[in-house]
Amino acid sequence: MKLIEAAMAAGLCLALAAPPAFAVDVGQAPPEIDLAGATVAHKLSDLQGKVVYLDFWASWCGPCRSSFPWMNDMQRKYGANGLQIVGVNLDAKRGDADQFLAQVPAQFALAFDAKGDSAKRFGIKGMPTSVLIGKDGKVLLVHQGFREEDRKDLEQKLAAALAAKTN
Repeated sequence: MKLIEAAMAAGLCLALAAPPAFAVDVGQAPPEIDLAGATVAHKLSDLQGKVVYLDFWASWCGPCRSSFPWMNDMQRKYGANGLQIVGVNLDAKRGDADQFLAQVPAQFALAFDAKGDSAKRFGIKGMPTSVLIGKDGKVLLVHQGFREEDRKDLEQKLAAALAAKTN
């Protein structure tokens, strides 16, 4: 019996010590991160008042090849309305990111985080992972992966965030 109790206690401790699926939750302010290399801002908080679609990506990520054209379209379509897409590259070597970008250009802001500090702060577990942040600086959505069938739903969420009134 003591062995079972000890195993249950150990399991509970592990469960409590395990990090959440994401370090950010809907309704919370995202952690502050540097946007190294970005031309739009030096820190995420510099973009407060805009709707921000923060996308964590890497050159080896297959779904990222599909998400980039969609993000280009969204930036072009909604940028004048206050949308700022920022792609945060997590490749250890900048050359890998540059090679990807030569094949799949980005027409939105890019930041580069070779150490992955920003991904750790956000609790990113897979590529791509996107975080939609409202004008009030609160997280509206955390979305992992990218599939063709995601396009319409994600665009509706972007449009709703842009249309939302701020207090």
